[in-house]
Amino acid sequence: MLKITGKAKVMEKKTGNQQPITENSQQITVNGDQSTDIILKVENISKQYRLGTLGTGTISHDLNRWWHQIRGKEDPYLKIGETNDRSTKGESEYVWALKDISFEVKRGEVLGIIGKNGAGKSTLLKILSKVTGPTTGSIKTKGRIASLLEVGTGFHPEMTGRENVYLNGAILGMTKKEINVKIDEIIAFSGCQRYIDTPTKRYSSGMTVRLAFAVAAFLEPDILIVDEVLAVGDAEFQKKAIGKMQDISDSDGRTVLFVSHNMAAVKSLCTKSVVLNNGEVVFNGDVHEGVSFYSDMFSKELQEGAKIKAFSDKVSVEKIIINKGDKQLTTGCSLFIGDKITFKFTLLINSITEGLCISLDILNKNEEFIAHISHEDGEIVFEPVYESGKIEVKFTTDKLFFIPDIYSFNLWIGQFQITTLYTMKNVFSFVLEEGELVKRTKALPRHSKFFLNTKWEIND
Repeated sequence: MLKITGKAKVMEKKTGNQQPITENSQQITVNGDQSTDIILKVENISKQYRLGTLGTGTISHDLNRWWHQIRGKEDPYLKIGETNDRSTKGESEYVWALKDISFEVKRGEVLGIIGKNGAGKSTLLKILSKVTGPTTGSIKTKGRIASLLEVGTGFHPEMTGRENVYLNGAILGMTKKEINVKIDEIIAFSGCQRYIDTPTKRYSSGMTVRLAFAVAAFLEPDILIVDEVLAVGDAEFQKKAIGKMQDISDSDGRTVLFVSHNMAAVKSLCTKSVVLNNGEVVFNGDVHEGVSFYSDMFSKELQEGAKIKAFSDKVSVEKIIINKGDKQLTTGCSLFIGDKITFKFTLLINSITEGLCISLDILNKNEEFIAHISHEDGEIVFEPVYESGKIEVKFTTDKLFFIPDIYSFNLWIGQFQITTLYTMKNVFSFVLEEGELVKRTKALPRHSKFFLNTKWEIND
C-alpha cells in the first residue's frame, strides 16, 4: 500500500465636446478632452490557425486567398473553423484560437486576464505585444508597450546581463543615456549583481526572469504586459514584483495587463478582469466578480465527470474506486477537514512498458494547483513489464487539511517523467467542509490554502 503524507482609481469627467476614438489610427486620439484616457482598445480581435501544419495553410489555400483579395472579396477561410476547445476532437482543419475579443483599458488600470490552459490568454498577449498579428480586428494603443511573455524573451544568451539590459532598452525605444540613468536600479532590483557581467546562457530561469522583469518595469513603459512567467521566480521575488507592479499602477499611473493562475494575486493586484474560455470573452468587469465567475465556471466543469485522453495504447485504467474508510465515495460528495481518502484502480498493461510513472494533481475550483502526489512518495519502483497484464494500484492520503472549497484530482500516467501515455482529468471531485476538527465559530478565510491544525495552551 502506498502511503501519501501528505488601485488605481481613474477619474472621469463628462463634457459635451468629446469626440469618438478615431478608427483609422494606431494611436488612440481623443480631441479636446483627455478625461476618458483610454490607453488600449481591442476591437473584434480574432486569430485563426490551421492545425497540423506550419504557416497559414497549403499553397492552394494561399492562392485562393490571394484570388479573393485582388477581387475585393472576403477571405473564404474566415467562414470556417471551430471553437478552440482542446478537449474535443473537431472536424475542421481550422481552429479559432481567439474569436471576436473586445475590451478597453484606461490609463492606470490593472487588467487581470483569467482562463484555463488553452483558453487563448497567451495568444492574446502575443497579439497585443505585436509578436504575431490578428487574423481580423484592430488594436489601438497609446504609448510604449513592454512585454514579459516567456522566460528569456528578447535576451541573447551569448551577451552578458548588462549588455542585455541595453539591448532590451533599445528594443523598447530607450536611448543609451536614458538606460544609463536606470541601470543601477535595474541591476539592484533584479538581485543579479554578482552575475550581471556573465553571459545569460549561464543564468537559471529564475535569474533570467528577474532581470527581464526589472528591465520591463524600470524602463517605464506605458503598458506592461506580464504573462505567467513570474511563477518561475521564488516567493520573495514574486512578492517584490507584484509590489513593483502596484507602484507602477498607483504612483506612475501606468497600465498593467496581468495573466496568472494565482487568483489571490489577481484579486490583490488587479482592478478589472477579463475571463476567456475557448478563445472567447465570457466575462468583462470587476476583478472580484470575474474570479467568482471563473470559479463557478470551473465548478460546473467538475460536475461533468472525468475526461480521458489516451496518447498510447500501452496502458489504460479501469475499476477506479475511492473510499473513506469502508464507505465508497462518488464524485461531487462532501468531505470534512481531517478526512483520509483511499484510491484503488486497475492499470492495464497492453505492451512493453519501462519507466512507468503514476502521479495525481489536486486542484481547487480556481484551477490552482494545491498538491502533487506520486508513486515515488511511497518509494514504489515499477519493474519493467514485458507481457500484457494488470497492476492493482492503491494509495491512501494523509488527513486533508485544505481550506473548505471544491477540489478535484487529475491522474497522469507516463514513462520516465517525460512521455505522457494516459491522462484522466477530474478523476474525482469533492467539496471539503470544516467539520468537527475545526473548533472556531467563524468560517475559515478563503485566501489561505491549507488549514494547520494546532493545540493551544494559555497559562495565567
